[in-house]
Amino acid sequence: MAAVMAVTVTGGAGPARAEAAPPASPAPVVTRAALDPSLVAGRGADVGFLEQEAEHATTNGTLIGPGRTAYTLASEASGRRAVSLAPGQFVEFTLPAPTNAITVRYSIPDAPTGGGITAPLDVSVGRRPARTMTLTSQYAWLYNQYPFSNDPAAGLLHPDWWITECSCVPAATTPTPTITRPFRPHHFYDEQRMLLGRTYPAGSVLRLAVPAGSVAPWTVIDLLDSELVAPPRVVPVAANVLAFGADPTGRRDSAGAFDRAIAFARRTKLKVYLPPGTYQVNRHVIVDDVTIEGAGNWYTIVKGREVALDTPAPDGSVHTGVGFYGRPASAGGSRNVHLSGFAIEGDVRERIDTDQVNGVGGALSHSSVDGLYLHHTKVGLWFDGPMTDLRVTNNVIVDQIADGLNFHTGVTDSVVRNNFVRNSGDDGLAMWSEKTGNAGNIIDRNTVQSPVLANGIAVYGGTDNTVSRNLVADPVREGSAIQVGSRFGAEPFTGHLWITENTTARAGTYELNWNIGLGAIWFYALDRSIDADIQVVGDHYLDNTYNAIMLVSDWPVKDRYSITNVHFRDVRVDGAGTSVVSARTAGSASFANVDARNVGAVGVNNCGSFHFTPAGSEFSLTDLGGNDGGWLAPWLLPNTITCDDRPPVVAPPPPSTW
Repeated sequence: MAAVMAVTVTGGAGPARAEAAPPASPAPVVTRAALDPSLVAGRGADVGFLEQEAEHATTNGTLIGPGRTAYTLASEASGRRAVSLAPGQFVEFTLPAPTNAITVRYSIPDAPTGGGITAPLDVSVGRRPARTMTLTSQYAWLYNQYPFSNDPAAGLLHPDWWITECSCVPAATTPTPTITRPFRPHHFYDEQRMLLGRTYPAGSVLRLAVPAGSVAPWTVIDLLDSELVAPPRVVPVAANVLAFGADPTGRRDSAGAFDRAIAFARRTKLKVYLPPGTYQVNRHVIVDDVTIEGAGNWYTIVKGREVALDTPAPDGSVHTGVGFYGRPASAGGSRNVHLSGFAIEGDVRERIDTDQVNGVGGALSHSSVDGLYLHHTKVGLWFDGPMTDLRVTNNVIVDQIADGLNFHTGVTDSVVRNNFVRNSGDDGLAMWSEKTGNAGNIIDRNTVQSPVLANGIAVYGGTDNTVSRNLVADPVREGSAIQVGSRFGAEPFTGHLWITENTTARAGTYELNWNIGLGAIWFYALDRSIDADIQVVGDHYLDNTYNAIMLVSDWPVKDRYSITNVHFRDVRVDGAGTSVVSARTAGSASFANVDARNVGAVGVNNCGSFHFTPAGSEFSLTDLGGNDGGWLAPWLLPNTITCDDRPPVVAPPPPSTW
């Protein structure tokens, strides 16, 4: 237990006067993705909050982790550590800067039969009376095989699939193997925000305490984000939704009022303004040629429940829910749509891939989405093109059942910049060139933390796209920090793909289906070869669980597809549980000024396409010089076979200044 401090919070909303500074408290530890900020300077999103990990705070609870084994609370925690509190226990944070708002990332147990529970958490600052934050696990705790279940007692969804747990296909195995239930629990964490009602100065001590009578036998606190939220924004000359019958208390449905305000704004060339309040909307709001501004995403909340449709929609949806949607591309799409300054709170608790229950969707050309807070939808932003010239900036996308954002099919000349994504149930940020290629897009200066399935940033096919200056941390299973994948029916990679100046942390995870470790960056040729001009320049791969770099073709196609024309330059690898490079494909790559330290196994684990020919591996490496750290020794070049299918992991020390 760390040394004890004190804490309390008052009611009300919005910023208020600052109080006198309290007595000195232990210095707060501020991190970014659980790293020293100096290690990630200039990379990731520039956000308005400061992150403090619970494991660095004062507590009488129990530290959990570190641990990276899937289906554990530690594995899904930021930094792979957290603090568990029993009823009556607390954790205290010293605020590093003036604060009037907090976000708590936490986990509490599921109900015994699924569906979640609620439990209290007392929040206090100094000697002020505590307020109660009601935690919930209704949006957490998925089980079983894809696309998952909310039922912890359910049998296998796909008994005809091979599973790692028995190394067998259960339905084809005699005797039938016993599968432990609940099977593969995951997606444990959620987060909640709270306005504190006044501004507390730096050095104030904020306590999160579990009441003695809590129904939750444990409450895990992962981290606290604290910030100073600006006053509500006022747009005086606008189509104010209140004038069209919207209810800011959230008791009545406001979807019709939103429609009327949008129609009026289009006729009069005005903006639509959403004043502070909570607005109930239980369906899509269709947007085209309109600007909608809220008072800020802490003040304007658009919230809805998921609604079952009487019959499936033409797109296959069996539910609808709150969301702002452009017209579909098949109907010409929407143009000149600008959304900013509000939150979308969904009610999605299960993964149904055909459902359009996303926060923002449709096709939006020459448009922008800025400063939204997207929570509890299926995908924060899912765009079905063709469409062009969309700017997605400064958004917070958290606790999604599937992706944080996906550019799907023919999205061109668009930018995703300065967004913060945490706890996505699939890829954090993705570009998927299904049927029609994406082209000329940029994913830049975003932070992606703790995707519980799949990748932090994924690019599936496309032409002349860029992934730059991002920070990606803590992917949990079956994915990497960055994936370049020829899969999911994507169009081929053509032209170039620039992957530049990104930092990854605690990536290179375990691939459940293959039973092997991946790389922090993972190239995967499944549907076709990858042979575009791919330049990986200036990336930093920190504290990799397995490999830093992996290139692989799936076993059934390993003799048909290869990965070539990949070039690594000015890359740093600080810690790899196994190798710097793992090659499980035919092909080639070049390396210049790739420096590595704290490598647990052979620098290059070269299996090629597993034919083990006398001429060496089918994958060759070109040394262009400057590769320090001894990982690319001359005897490995160009294609020495060094294949170890599952090398032992040697956990590296924490990353440090180079």
